[in-house]
Amino acid sequence: MLTLLFSRTGVMVAGIVIATLIAVWAVTAAYQAGRNAERTAALTTSVEILRERSAIDDQTRSMDSGSLCRALGGVWVSDERTCQ
Repeated sequence: MLTLLFSRTGVMVAGIVIATLIAVWAVTAAYQAGRNAERTAALTTSVEILRERSAIDDQTRSMDSGSLCRALGGVWVSDERTCQ
């Protein structure tokens, strides 16, 4: 068995095994880095959407019915207190 390890064939097999292990490690590391980058991008997008939504909520919360109607493209009829 030891003679196989120290023969030319044994060294080639060991080299192939080591190269395969390095390749598997590299692919796994690249996959993890890509996954982390995608998570970061998704989180950043979510935070931006929440900030925009918060700003819109702040604006609409301070509006009265007539202002909200006009902001949505309607016409406020003050006598009837309705939006058309």
